[in-house]
Amino acid sequence: MNPTFMTLLGQMISFAILIWFTVKFIWPPLMQAIEDRQQKIAEGLAAADNAQKSLAQADAKVAEELKAARAKANEIIEQAHQRANQLIDAAKSEAIAEAARQKALAEAEIEAAANRAKEELRKQVAALAVSGAERLLQREVNANDQKALIDELAAQL
Repeated sequence: MNPTFMTLLGQMISFAILIWFTVKFIWPPLMQAIEDRQQKIAEGLAAADNAQKSLAQADAKVAEELKAARAKANEIIEQAHQRANQLIDAAKSEAIAEAARQKALAEAEIEAAANRAKEELRKQVAALAVSGAERLLQREVNANDQKALIDELAAQL
């Protein structure tokens, strides 16, 4: 036999043993690790898809809640505006009533003051008339005296 043939045969047997060893001991754990990794990747992708779906649902729910909150806020604002308008109308009504009451009081006070002034004038006119009558009765009246008396009475008023 040829030494190169023996070398070749030894190399072939060594290679066959290497292949058998690799297939028997190295290949199954390597394939198991690859399959585990593939399964983890698939689970991660599924989880990512589920997360995206959940995110989309959450976004939709948030949008719905925001819409409801805005509607509620608008309703509250509208109620506040209505209440403010009611308060303003009530205040206006109260102000008008108070103004009417103040006006009535002022008119009554003016009327009373006018009545007091008229009464005072009546008293003064009566006193002047009595005074004038006393003076007339005490002396004889001629035209000059009468004019002087009228001027005197007018000056007292």
